[in-house]
Amino acid sequence: MANHASAAKRARQALVRRDRNRSTMSAVRTAVKKVETAVIGKDKDSAQSALKDATVLLSRAAGKGVLHKNNAARKVSRLTLMVNAIG
Repeated sequence: MANHASAAKRARQALVRRDRNRSTMSAVRTAVKKVETAVIGKDKDSAQSALKDATVLLSRAAGKGVLHKNNAARKVSRLTLMVNAIG
């Protein structure tokens, strides 16, 4: 338990940030899974639209500091390669 008022505030802020980060990461994982599912199904149109949505969410997560920018860039790159590999 926090012994100072500032430490108590930090603990409260950490809880709020944790919830926000979890929500962001959940949305990112869902978007990535949609792209992968479309790629497995060989549906190029839905894969491209899902890739666009996933790219936005990944860059937003990187901007907020939830994901490292290189991690987000790597994920976008790999997803793009997967989508481009569809016939």
